[in-house]
Amino acid sequence: MRLNRILLSSALVVVALVIQVSVLARLHLPGAVPDLLLLTVLGLAMVYGHVGGALVGFGAGLLADLAPPADHAAGRYALVLCVIGYFAGLIKPENGRLKSATGPMAVVVAAAVGSTLLYAGVGALVGDTAARHVGLPGLLISAALYDLLLAPFVVPAIMWLARRADNDPLVESGPAAKSGDISAGWLSSGTGLRIGSQRGGLGALKAKARVRSARVGRIKGVKRL
Repeated sequence: MRLNRILLSSALVVVALVIQVSVLARLHLPGAVPDLLLLTVLGLAMVYGHVGGALVGFGAGLLADLAPPADHAAGRYALVLCVIGYFAGLIKPENGRLKSATGPMAVVVAAAVGSTLLYAGVGALVGDTAARHVGLPGLLISAALYDLLLAPFVVPAIMWLARRADNDPLVESGPAAKSGDISAGWLSSGTGLRIGSQRGGLGALKAKARVRSARVGRIKGVKRL
């Protein structure tokens, strides 16, 4: 990952973890706790791709494992977010644009359910049965609901900041250059900008105009320099 991406990801992960521990965890909501750290990883993964998403997820999860008041084995949540970040990064389209908000919303629900199941599964392997005592179905439903309600306020902002950190919010670093902003699909349902195609269209029109002008000049016998 590039230095600007590392710095931005680190800052966003730290801020998300502080808010989650100091604010969201103290709301005492029924069931699960809204996972702001998970949403941050999802937003970055849908911009940076599966490799960047896995790296960001691993770092964010490891930080959560070591930060108080963590009461589980170190590396457990790092594994969960690494897997979630990898698979979330796979949905990044080649042209850099999402056609609707349905895809990201489905990703948030799948990530909330998948991270809860994976966390509980890894805990069962190491002898932690807390999820079984609390009630796994209730945790799954509440986690998906809370994250889905929080996602529209978090994920588009994270994706926009990730674009801005690359100095051009509309440019992909790779084959998707000059394509629209991926976060536009969340907010505008398919109204992503098509700057590259617009420029190409204008260039084609100008070329056609010059050809027509040259033909008219030859017909009239006008000598063109």
